[in-house]
Amino acid sequence: MEASGVSNAEIILAELDRLLDSDVELTLYGRAALQLGFENPSPDFAVSKDVDAVFFLGQAEYLNEHTNFWRAVDILNRNLAEQDLYVSHFFVEDQVVLRPAWKDCRCRIPGEWSRLDLYRLGDEDLLLSKLMRDDPLDHSDALFIASRAQFTRQDVEVIIAEARIPAADEIAEQFAIASKRLLDAIGD
Repeated sequence: MEASGVSNAEIILAELDRLLDSDVELTLYGRAALQLGFENPSPDFAVSKDVDAVFFLGQAEYLNEHTNFWRAVDILNRNLAEQDLYVSHFFVEDQVVLRPAWKDCRCRIPGEWSRLDLYRLGDEDLLLSKLMRDDPLDHSDALFIASRAQFTRQDVEVIIAEARIPAADEIAEQFAIASKRLLDAIGD
């Protein structure tokens, strides 16, 4: 975290908000969602160098046609390059492991934004997004989410069963491995 107590995600989003010329709704996932969407997050989340978002179907096209979002992202990435901060991953909902009703379960992220209307994935969907890769950091983040949401093993089994998995063999394989690892870590 910066000396001022402002996280990297807040720096990035403040710059994006400044550059936008119209209102934009964003749904965060990844460590920015963990940093801004939970009370007393791990200090590790504050130093994450990027912000990632999930778009609902048609949102990317809407932003292209009706806002300066993509230009603002390009300018932001150039403006913050020296600090190694950036907006990086944008996925459409059918490219991420989520539940079908994910959009209805998002959590609003409060802040002093003029143009941004920020959300994070709900606990269940944020957990699923962390099971897309069998990665130690994602595993740690999944355990953080499960702990904060007080999910039991049975809760996690239900959430996994509700997952809509993108049509990519690699994602399905990684999801199965990461899901088993999480269930093993939670125990009975």
